[in-house]
Amino acid sequence: MTFANPNALDIASPAARYLSHSIELIERLLTAEAASIEAASRLIADALIANRTIHVFGTGHSHMLAEELFYRAGGLVNVKPLLFEGLMLHSSAPLSTSLERLPGLAAALLLDHPIARGDVLIVASNSGSNAVTSELVQRVIANGVPVIALTSLNHATSPAARPTSLPRLHELATVVIDNGGSVGDAAVDIVGIDKRVSPTSTVVGAAILNAVMAEAIQLAVNDGVFPDIYESSNTSSGDATNHKFTSREATV
Repeated sequence: MTFANPNALDIASPAARYLSHSIELIERLLTAEAASIEAASRLIADALIANRTIHVFGTGHSHMLAEELFYRAGGLVNVKPLLFEGLMLHSSAPLSTSLERLPGLAAALLLDHPIARGDVLIVASNSGSNAVTSELVQRVIANGVPVIALTSLNHATSPAARPTSLPRLHELATVVIDNGGSVGDAAVDIVGIDKRVSPTSTVVGAAILNAVMAEAIQLAVNDGVFPDIYESSNTSSGDATNHKFTSREATV
């Protein structure tokens, strides 16, 4: 592919359209989701002030958002992702899809990964329709734990969404942040085929999470609490700083 201007993408190209659309979705967060971002930040700040844990969960590709906040340069130490390999695609994508729809799995996950009152749970699910997500959220909310949801309301409320007998994520969560994504997530039309490509939920979801964390950390600091934060392991002081946190975690 060649471009008329070698220093810029053709604005009509699929690459430029994807990048422009992603930018629009992120800019949308500044206004349409401002109140939800503030509410989510306040929940997390309160947990940090109380020295509680931020849990993060997602199935399929959404598990990448749980990893986005975990052991990350500039990220909170008090983050604990709920990562179950059966839901993470790399062993068997079809099995992951089956497991995320399996009733009862959430109860087993919570036995292995307890979430206590005072903690906060963040759940990412573009559709918000899978059994493990709905049941997990129902259980932790029943125990008094607030839930922050990252989802696509366009998808979750669309007639094209896969039917479910359970409430969807946005109907259960304490705070809902809408990523504004298209139904089916893929956002770019390609000339010559009838399928869209290039989903947006990951890039927008990562932006949401990092924005919320920045705000929450500032709120905690304003209250006189200074949360532990990882450094990049690729800096001269990173290994020593991070070892203090990882060695402490190992003794808990």
